[in-house]
Order: sequence, then structure tokens, then C-alpha cells
Amino acid sequence: MRKTILFLSLLLVFQTASAQQLTKELEMSLRKITTAVIAVKTLYVDTVNTSKMTDEAIKSMLASLDPHSSYTNAEETKKLNEPLNGNFEGIGVQFNILEDTLVVVQTVSKGPSEKVGILAGDRIISVNDSAIAGVKMDRTEIMKRLRGPKGTVALLGIVRRGVPEVLKFRVVRDKIPLYSVDAAYIISPGIGLIRISSFAATTGKEVEQAIDKLKKKGMKSLILDLEENGGGYLSAATEVASQFLKEGDMIVYTDGRAVPHAEYKATGGGHFLDGNVVVLVDAYTASAAEIVSGALQDQDRGIIVGRRTFGKGLVQRPVDLPDGSLIRITVSHYFTPSGRCIQKPYVKGDSKDYDEDILKRLKDGEMMHADSIHFADSLKYKTLRKGRTVYGGGGIMPDYFVPLDTTIYTMYYRQLSLKNIILNNYLKYSDKQRKQLTEQYKDFDKFKREYEVPQSLIDTIIANGTRMNVKPKDNTELQKTLPILKQTLKALTARDLWDMSEYFAIVNETNPSVRKAIELLTNKNKNQTSPNQYTIKRSNFISKSCSAFSPYYYSRNVRTFFLFS
Repeated sequence: MRKTILFLSLLLVFQTASAQQLTKELEMSLRKITTAVIAVKTLYVDTVNTSKMTDEAIKSMLASLDPHSSYTNAEETKKLNEPLNGNFEGIGVQFNILEDTLVVVQTVSKGPSEKVGILAGDRIISVNDSAIAGVKMDRTEIMKRLRGPKGTVALLGIVRRGVPEVLKFRVVRDKIPLYSVDAAYIISPGIGLIRISSFAATTGKEVEQAIDKLKKKGMKSLILDLEENGGGYLSAATEVASQFLKEGDMIVYTDGRAVPHAEYKATGGGHFLDGNVVVLVDAYTASAAEIVSGALQDQDRGIIVGRRTFGKGLVQRPVDLPDGSLIRITVSHYFTPSGRCIQKPYVKGDSKDYDEDILKRLKDGEMMHADSIHFADSLKYKTLRKGRTVYGGGGIMPDYFVPLDTTIYTMYYRQLSLKNIILNNYLKYSDKQRKQLTEQYKDFDKFKREYEVPQSLIDTIIANGTRMNVKPKDNTELQKTLPILKQTLKALTARDLWDMSEYFAIVNETNPSVRKAIELLTNKNKNQTSPNQYTIKRSNFISKSCSAFSPYYYSRNVRTFFLFS
């Protein structure tokens, strides 16, 4: 109903504008589009799919604009919105596929599957008497069968280790929460870490709760991890930034041709207004994540650590279409409190260079050397309280640059990962050892101190890799691979036994940006340290205007390992 009302409202606006304001050029364009669709539908020699043809026409029209104006059909829109809405409707399990069979990795706490007694390690072999195991069913199709409207029933056939017969469970689907705070834990005495994967409808509340939890555990300083965070809702970004800024502090403002100037300020009541803050960023930190980073940097509220962010300073407004599809059209630019527009350059209608920008940064050496980045003098700005120099025009530049370590993942490790050799063998191991591990490690601190990945698991992965023609080129590459392979397996085990905070507590032990953040926060002479200085040259970069101009490493995100239903 809401979408219908919005569509009718837009239609009324267009009709009114057509009668009063629209130019003859626009009227002619609308007639041409309508005439073309009718002509093709009625005259073309073969049968045509009008809906698909319309979709392609809209996509083509938007492709001539900026790289972020886009169109998604109804199904695509639903998939894209689910993570940002903070929930979906399903049975409430995290799973993976092992040898063509769905294995439950974990049930969602207090979710429908947990309530009826489904356990980690269970194999779901049928849904509503339809087999999903041993039939080589696509993962997307499996998820379609498991998910469904709240209140509907899924009759599951389950095989459980140690139980000879197939178990039957009647699961009533419900709303399943999706959390955008991946991790929240004490990483060092007095230092907490909160990792946010995206800015969704519930992110502000999640961050508030995470801060309160960590403060009770003695947190005095905070690492806010926004690495690989691609953004989300502007409102969520302002809610998160408000946790650290005083009431009335500017967070971001927007300007556009057809939309009014808008300012977004801290609302007050933040739960972490005094402690030191370090924000971690990288080349995949974008949009709403850049808003938070830019606000804390400009307000001199936090230190930015990592590498230059993505550079998305365009604001999209969604336009719902009557069939459930959606247009996201760029309506304005956003600016940080100091006035910086951080949108990186693009050519209208040509997204190739834009899409390859991060690869270009890698090839140009920017990921390894801060002094390879050149800024035009016109891009220089000052922070609002301390007057430090910051730059606009192409992402948020960190105060402390941390080079990308390209040596962590060897080619051998990459091939083991890409061919699913690591994950498949780990799932077999965890399936057999889960009960024993749960009994042996009652708390995470003991696990972190004492657990070692068994050599038998390493040997199995290496042997299976060899059978699939995945081999290290020499013993040197093998020895370089073993530490990160063991860390990955230990982190996955921690995730199985506890949750994502424990996963990142293992993974972050070797993260250079995290280590730098801890160093800064534990430095007794913080006020004597000064951010890195960057080469400022009037060359090879971008000008002050914010208008348009004529995966190189492996994700730390555990979401890449598991599916949700």
C-alpha cells in the first residue's frame, strides 16, 4: 500500500509538473519512450518480454549518470534491503554446505529452530518433504525453501550424529534479527573494540548497547573498526556519530540541485563522549562509514588509522516502483563538518575506471606508501577544534597510515581458500569434534590461551589440496602459509563455540591497523604524537570541485563463510 501511494504521489507530481513546468523536451522524451515500448510490443517480429525490456531501458538510462544511481528489480531489492532492515523471515539458522548437504553451523539465539531443539551439526536433508540433500541444489534455491513469511511452517527432516533415524521438526518461521555490529569485546586492558559491518536500521541501538557493555567491563578507550564497511543508511551514521559527539556538533551536511540544503547534527545523549577513540578504515570503507570517519576526524574527536577510504560522497534517494522494484537516484553530495566533499572523480556514463579505482591504487603503490598520494592545494581543509590539516576530494585520508601487508596471504593459501579446501575440511573436523571441544573449553580465555589447531587437520588440508592440484611452489611458501592457515582455523573454531566477537578476537591478533590503534591508545604521551604528514603537490589528483570529471586481499569478515536462513 505504501509503495502504491508513493508511486501515485510521484505520478501526480509529474502530471502537475507537466501541466505547469515541464519543458517540451521532457514531454517529448516521455512520449518517445512510451511510443517505443508500444511499437516494440505490438510490431516486433517475435514475442518480447515487456517487463524485462523496461528494466533494461531504466538501467541504461541510469548508467549514463553517476556510478551510484541504480535500478534493482523486486527480487534484487528485497535481497539488498534485508541486511539494512535488520531482519528477515526464516527458520533462524546459520549454515554451510558440506558434500552437497546443509550443515547447521549455529542456531540463532531464541530463534524458531533453537526453540524446537535443532542443534549445531544437524544436517537438514528435506524441507516440506522435498529433498535438499544429495540433489546438487543451488544454495539460493535452498535458502528460498528455508525462508518464508512469518507464521508459515517448515517441516524439516534432519540427520543427527549418533541418531539412526531421520528426525522430524516442525519450525514456525519468524522474523530473524540481522546484526550489523560484528564484534564488541575488550581487546587490551581498558581498550574496547567495536566492529560494524554496515549501517543498518538497528546499528545505532546496537552500538549504544555495545558501548554500555564494554564500559561495564572497564573500557576507557575505544577502537571503532569500520574496515570493509560499505555504508548504509545516513540516519544510522548520524546515530552512531552522536554516541561520540556533543549535542549540536555537525556530523554531515548535504547539498543538491533539486533538494534543499540539509544539516545533520549530534542529537546529544551519547554514551561515549570522553574516552579516546581510534577509527579503523581501509579502501572498502565507504558512504555512511565515511560520514562517521569524517565527522570524528573533523571534530577532532577521533584519530583515523589505516588507508584512504573508498570516496563515496553521493547521496541516493530511493524511489519505489509499483512492482516492488526500486530506483536509487543520486540527489546530492554530502560534506564533512569542515566542508570536505570526499567523492572521488568519475566520468558520467563511464564506470570502468571508477570500478577499477582500488586496483589502480594497489598498482600505483598507494596501499603501501602514503607519500605516493598527492593532493592539490585547493583540497586542504582544517579540523574544527585543533586546526589540523585534512584533505577532501577522494575519500578520508587517515591520520596514521598503515600499509597493506600483501605478504600475509600466499598464493597457496588463496588457492586453498578459493577452492573451498580450507572450509570443507574444517567443517568435517568441527562436525566430529564439536562436542569434545565444547566440553574441553568452557570459556574463551582458556581456549585462546591453550587451543592449538591439530596437526592432523593441517595435514588433511594439505593432502586434499594436493589431490586437487593445489600445492605450494616450495617449502618456503608452505611455511609462510601455515601461520595464517592456523589462525583462520582457530578463528573459525572460536566462532563455532561462541560468536563473532571471539572470531575477531583471534583474527585481530595479527591485524596491523588494530595493533597500531592499541599502540596509540596505550601511549602515555599521546599529546606528543603527531599524525603522518602527506606529500602535498598540485599534480595528478583532483581539483576542488565535487562534480563529475571528464579484491586485492581476503576479507576478515566471517559472513563470507556462513549463510543465513
